Amino acid sequence: MSLRELFLARARVDDALYDSEMALTDPDVRRSRQHLETLLHPDFRETGSTGEAYDRATMIDLMVSEVPGRVMIRDFSATRLSDDVALVSYRSIGTSGQEVRRTSVWVRGDDRWQLRHHQGTRVGHL
Repeated sequence: MSLRELFLARARVDDALYDSEMALTDPDVRRSRQHLETLLHPDFRETGSTGEAYDRATMIDLMVSEVPGRVMIRDFSATRLSDDVALVSYRSIGTSGQEVRRTSVWVRGDDRWQLRHHQGTRVGHL
């Protein structure tokens, strides 16, 4: 693979991971059990910004029943840990101004990326 091809491949992965993280902030996606089951790995686990731990089924139940607000993502970074594993980090800011530092581990299987682990830490208001 040429250097140019490698760069373009990495850019496509970064774009796919960014799009996937953004999809998880989309109210329509969050209300869709089918979309969430596609995005979240069967062994998904989350440690929320309150320190609470969640499994996939619990997280999906919470997401489809919530009234989601708009979320802004900034300082997005994706690091490939292997061909099929990526570490994503970013900051999210909700409509209340609450800032949360977030880290996600994405794994690729069956030609799609799925969220395997997510963690958020509150850092205060803007």
